[in-house]
Amino acid sequence: MAVGAGRGAFYGGDTLAGRMRIIEVFHSLQGEGLRTGERTTFIRTARCNLRCRWCDTTYSFGPGRERSIPSLLAEVARHRTRQVCLTGGEPLLQRESLDLVRALGARGHETVIETGGSLDVAPYVGLPGVHLSVDVKCPASGMQAKNRWANLPLLTAADTIKFVIGDRRDYLYARRVVRGYRGPATLLFQPVWGTDAGRLADWVLADRLDVRLMLQEHKVLWGDVAGR
Repeated sequence: MAVGAGRGAFYGGDTLAGRMRIIEVFHSLQGEGLRTGERTTFIRTARCNLRCRWCDTTYSFGPGRERSIPSLLAEVARHRTRQVCLTGGEPLLQRESLDLVRALGARGHETVIETGGSLDVAPYVGLPGVHLSVDVKCPASGMQAKNRWANLPLLTAADTIKFVIGDRRDYLYARRVVRGYRGPATLLFQPVWGTDAGRLADWVLADRLDVRLMLQEHKVLWGDVAGR
């Protein structure tokens, strides 16, 4: 049976009648993760099941507006980007996200899915062209109880585990997780915007952690502006 048969069904490399709740679609440079600096089409989905204290996209908590999957594919084509980022909000709240990323992969796109790490990523692991960026929520987020630890063993070398770190307590929490992780995914530390990134770098160096420390490049370039 086709994935999502009856609503947003996927057949032979195309989607039928799939509709999603979307906040915005925009063309920019990727500012986070392993694709930083690459020209990307961003598809930001509506609604989120988490409420991180440092969240910088609270405007995505609303209902957004309904968009068909074919209209989203057409907009990606207009921007002429190979890279797509499906973000939110929380994309995995919408089952049609699976149809969308399958359709993007069939068209030769690479899609990074940014997920808060509280929902099951299994249906997306290993899909052609899909790279998962899975958060582990640290204490300063207020959402650490929502971490779905069963996701981490599923991830592949194509995927990323991201820790957004606000303070020393967050760092120690993340360090403990990193030291216990044995999988192939890339481990990424990102400071909460406005905190001391240099201090975080010093901690990583002192403990000789094999992680990547990265800033939010889009904020370096344009500040904390929606749609950039």
